[in-house]
Amino acid sequence: MKKILYFLGMIAILTSCEDVVDIDTPTEPPRLSVDAVIRLDTTLASTTARIRVNLSSSFFDNNEPLSVKSVFIQNLDYAPEDPSKSNVLFFFEVAPGVYEGTKETSFFTTGKLSLHIEYNKEKYYAETEFVPTSPINKLEQGNETLFSGDETEVVISFTDDGTRDDFYIFDFDFNEYLVSEDEFYQGQEFEFSYFYGDSIKPGQEINISIMGADESFYNYMNQVIVQSSSGDQGPFQTPAATVRGNIFNITGIENLDDLQSIEQTDNFALGYFAVVQEFKQTIIIE
Repeated sequence: MKKILYFLGMIAILTSCEDVVDIDTPTEPPRLSVDAVIRLDTTLASTTARIRVNLSSSFFDNNEPLSVKSVFIQNLDYAPEDPSKSNVLFFFEVAPGVYEGTKETSFFTTGKLSLHIEYNKEKYYAETEFVPTSPINKLEQGNETLFSGDETEVVISFTDDGTRDDFYIFDFDFNEYLVSEDEFYQGQEFEFSYFYGDSIKPGQEINISIMGADESFYNYMNQVIVQSSSGDQGPFQTPAATVRGNIFNITGIENLDDLQSIEQTDNFALGYFAVVQEFKQTIIIE
């Protein structure tokens, strides 16, 4: 059964006011901020992974790119076919705060992956496993609008895998994200509309992708999207309040098997480490 859901964007109502109002914005000491969401095209033999590292700043300010001592991913479950290759992927800085490393795609899709970052004599750690997703069946422009009549509708559909519980993250370009879970459409084709504001013009190219997620990453993205309003700020910039990801400060900790106890401390990094399958399509607005 095909179900259709229309996602309505947030509407900002602007009113004029003669009085100047001072607002106390949230403040917090700078933290290491890491965008380590690795999107995989599993049809490729090798993958160049990219990780961005920043130092968080005050509310409304941009994060500052950061150079760190080391960044690497380890996969103890991975056995390379070539004995000369290792189960560790080292990343190298290619631009301020941007680190890249290339490895065979099978390195990312098998077993447990752990991320290690060293900065300012402190060590950070996160772990994850590859999460698959479903391909896009259809992506087309619709004719419906919302309230102003200037919105642009895109219609997207995919078929959920009924053999597992799936969580999805949609990237609609321009730092616009959406999350969904298959509780009400498991094993079915699911179709919905997404509306862009009047900034979208005819002839404009939009890249839209569907990514897999486990429940923890789904919950994290759901919180960050709400706090960032999924606008120009984007879900990997400093949100209105701290959203805790899965990257822990493990300085001085010997036993990494007990991550639950590490979660209780206040010394952690912002951001998230995830390795997910991605299907992407492009649409040109008419």
